[in-house]
Amino acid sequence: MENKQKHLEFIQNIIGRMAGNLFFLRGWSITLIAALLALIAKGGSSNYIIYFLIVLTLVFWILDGYFLSQERLFRNLYDHVRKLKEDEIDFSMDTNEYKKYKKNTVIYAMFSSTLLTFYLPLIIVALLIAYLMK
Repeated sequence: MENKQKHLEFIQNIIGRMAGNLFFLRGWSITLIAALLALIAKGGSSNYIIYFLIVLTLVFWILDGYFLSQERLFRNLYDHVRKLKEDEIDFSMDTNEYKKYKKNTVIYAMFSSTLLTFYLPLIIVALLIAYLMK
């Protein structure tokens, strides 16, 4: 059981790093978006700031979706490894087998309820500000 536990530990460490990346990205996105909104509120009436805000939000949304999809791939790998027998453990970290599942794609992850409720309001607010500034 030692090999199995070690392999599961390796996978769990990767899952933890992916979750940390998600948290880190959301922190940066909130910080940068708040800074841009403060710049707009201070009198920066340039539409370029609004467009940059929208593009920045989309970039963070895509990155967040990517890391969530990677986390899901490794969760599938973890689930597979936990069911293996000790003599079948090969310490493989290959997740290609799980990429065929729709829920593991970047697009599907981007439109998960977690990311959708975080990024969609930010884009709506940016579009509303852009509309009100015209």
